[in-house]
Amino acid sequence: MSAPPQRIILASGSTARQHLLRQAGVDFTVEIASVDEDAAKQAGRAEGSQAGEVALLLAGMKARRVSARHPDAWVVGADQMLVCGDRWFDKPPDLAAARAQLLALRGQTHHLPTALVCFRAGTRVWHHLAEPKLTMRHFSDAFLDRYIAEEGEAVLGSVGAYRIEALGMQLFAAIEGSTDAICGLPLLPLLGYLRDAGAIAA
Repeated sequence: MSAPPQRIILASGSTARQHLLRQAGVDFTVEIASVDEDAAKQAGRAEGSQAGEVALLLAGMKARRVSARHPDAWVVGADQMLVCGDRWFDKPPDLAAARAQLLALRGQTHHLPTALVCFRAGTRVWHHLAEPKLTMRHFSDAFLDRYIAEEGEAVLGSVGAYRIEALGMQLFAAIEGSTDAICGLPLLPLLGYLRDAGAIAA
C-alpha cells in the first residue's frame, strides 16, 4: 500500500506559480506570508549581498513563517529578483512605472535570480536557485504602447513587467533558462526534491 499523500503549502500569492504547480499535478494549498521585502533588499545591498542571495533569503523568510504555523507540512517559499547591470528592479506599482521599466530594459540583458526554499517543521530542508538570462530586443515605442494596452495590469504581477507565456515573449531577442523558472517556479528541481522527500508519489 502506498503512503498517504503529505500536505504541501505554497507560500506565494503568485498566480503564475500556482498555475505551474497545479498543471504539474501537485495537490497543494496556498498560504501567503507577509514579509518586509524592501527592508531585506536594502539590507542585502548595504551588506554587498548578491541578488540571488537576497532571493534565497526572502524565499526562506516566507517559508519559515508559514512553516511555524504548519509544522507537519512541506512549505515552499519562492522569490525572484531582476538584475540589469548594477540595478535591482521591483514589481512596477502602476502602468506608467511598467512602461518606464521596460524602456530601461530595452536592448539590454538582464538576469532573473529565482529562488525556492522548502521548510519542514520550522527547518530549512532544501533550496534551489535558478538564474535565467534574458535579452530584450530593440522594440519600438509603438510596440511597447500596444503591449501595455493589451496586457494591462497583468504586467504588474511580474518583477519584469512581462509575461513570457503571453505577448511578453515578443519583447525578447534571446532567452537562456527554462520558462517555468522565468515564471518564478523552477519545476523540475522542486518536483525532484518533493519525490525524494516522499511528499509526492515517486
